Amino acid sequence: MIKKILIANRGEIALRVIRTCRDMGIKSVAIYSEADKDSLHVKFANEAVCIGPSKSSESYLNIPRIIAAAEITNSDAIHPGYGFLAENQNFAEICIDSKINFIGPLPEMIRAMGEKSFAKETMRAANVPVIPGSDGVVNSPEEAKAIANNIGYPVMLKAAAGGGGKGMRIVQDEESIESLFNMARNEALAAFGNGDIYLEKVITNSRHIEVQILGDKYGNVTHFFERDCSIQRRHQKLIEEAPSSAFGDEFREKICTAGVQAAKAVNYLGAGTVEFLVDKTGNFYFMEMNTRLQVEHPVTEQITGIDLVREQINVANGQKLKPRKLKLLGHSIECRINAEDPDNNFQPSAGVITAFNAPNGLGIRLDSHCYDGYVIPHYYDSLIGKLIAYGKDRREAIARMARALEEFVIEGVKSTVPFHEKMMQNERFNKNNYDTRFLDTAEI
Repeated sequence: MIKKILIANRGEIALRVIRTCRDMGIKSVAIYSEADKDSLHVKFANEAVCIGPSKSSESYLNIPRIIAAAEITNSDAIHPGYGFLAENQNFAEICIDSKINFIGPLPEMIRAMGEKSFAKETMRAANVPVIPGSDGVVNSPEEAKAIANNIGYPVMLKAAAGGGGKGMRIVQDEESIESLFNMARNEALAAFGNGDIYLEKVITNSRHIEVQILGDKYGNVTHFFERDCSIQRRHQKLIEEAPSSAFGDEFREKICTAGVQAAKAVNYLGAGTVEFLVDKTGNFYFMEMNTRLQVEHPVTEQITGIDLVREQINVANGQKLKPRKLKLLGHSIECRINAEDPDNNFQPSAGVITAFNAPNGLGIRLDSHCYDGYVIPHYYDSLIGKLIAYGKDRREAIARMARALEEFVIEGVKSTVPFHEKMMQNERFNKNNYDTRFLDTAEI
């Protein structure tokens, strides 16, 4: 049984895992860079180890230092959180070789789903609908033109080995495909060390809907309903909600079944997310599978009453999933509060938080590592916290979120709180009339 977990991450997700460890009577170990010495995850872990300078490459991405920290603290498991090394198959392999329980999928599963073109081929074989496009990697602009002319424009060029909006370009016509192909390939190579590109049809007026799944070591897979993550900027999610209110119960049953089917196709172990694009008539297509805990997992916890980190630890401990009948417990919305200036093209805003008042009250949850006096470093992502509102239905969740945003005081740095306040008042958002291109067309 797992007795001590090292969290190979920082900030709010590290603090989130520490809380579940405390609930389960498991000791926790925080790692931190020099820039994070005053972060709350360092203060609340049972032990903390500094693993290097502020740069990620010398700390949170430094595998030998992380393994050494686990060994000197006698940690028998590592939780990778999200980002950094969470989907790095080499890290998972080294943990296993070092006799440390990696709380996540097996390395071969990470590898299979991380290679996007291979993942699509696997889903096709499992009869999970995929977006029309190339059968694998596209090797030249000429090949891309031939495929695009066959399936029709617009098309999307996407990095085979990445995510987060890097190495992605929308192509509207044949004239621009060569230059955009080269741009996408160069960006992918710089971001991921792999310039492979694949191509797929752009599904217009689409929703981005994902299914939360969990698999055990015995081949059992279950789902925890779906999330709608369609409010995005440059392919980065800003607002997530669960469940989706776009298509109804019959659609929910179909897409969640497809999510389980996708996970079983690779004998998936641990928590993961199967992401789909859904057209305006409810047809859905597999995009990718994230082999980790998602940033937006709290909205699923709110509507199911289930601690997903606890579930991760349980299956890593060898616990078998038991059949259960989940019930939807209402509606939940998450706003990602970033240290960015929404009036200046969301420019990052590092610095000292001079005043911090966290919202509270019925139906409100804040996952954050920040506080009055905390210094937001410029080395990492700009996330201040995740504000989650829960209600008996979508209308009540939105109302509570609007109230919580009014209470949320962050001074000393710019934040996206004003942007989210406008979103909660937006007529189209309130009427659930939006898609992934909403922020390209709406005035916020």
